[in-house]
Amino acid sequence: MELDFSAIIPALPGLWEGMAMTLQLAALGILGGVVLGTLLALMRMSSNKLLAKIAATYVSYFRSIPLLLVITWFYFAVPFILRWITGEDTPVGAFSSCLVAFIMFEAAYFCEIVRAGIQAIPRGQLGAAQALGMSYGQCMRLIILPQAFRKMTPLLLQQSIILFQDTSLVYTVGLMDFLNAARSRGDILGQPHEFLIFAGVVYFLISFCASLAVKHLQKRLSV
Repeated sequence: MELDFSAIIPALPGLWEGMAMTLQLAALGILGGVVLGTLLALMRMSSNKLLAKIAATYVSYFRSIPLLLVITWFYFAVPFILRWITGEDTPVGAFSSCLVAFIMFEAAYFCEIVRAGIQAIPRGQLGAAQALGMSYGQCMRLIILPQAFRKMTPLLLQQSIILFQDTSLVYTVGLMDFLNAARSRGDILGQPHEFLIFAGVVYFLISFCASLAVKHLQKRLSV
């Protein structure tokens, strides 16, 4: 079988639209996942047993089910929940439902990363700050979290790379991300193998370069 990649260059504008969708979904998913994961980490470390239990249950649940199931479930569940709340049919696109799924799912993993980063900070710093009259919230916001995020930045970036790769699963709900755009264009032109190989190379190059950047950053932070 001979491969002909000449049709890829004319198709690049359409493929770039798919890549823009992938990058947007990944960036918003990372941002939302980190914010929600940080809140969950603080809940898990709270002295309130109810909050700690809720957060622990959340993390255990989402780390025990496949992401593909979460994407499919939210695609069908989000419109139903909105209709139950508002009493009206609220159209929810595939992008919005996938974004909610990624945020909810990745928050469980970001939570454990943030929790480990906070626990890596000596507890004496928290006690010293509270002795100076700072509240718990001020201690976390001004002293603990800035140091913790510096320590856990490489792990957060590694999890972000995984999320970037996982965005390819949105094909199940018909969202035209980069992989789906490449697959569709390949089917239309009768060259599915060429376009899938090209998509695989692009994913590999982006993930590999990002991994090298994470390793370099990890070495700099360890000095």
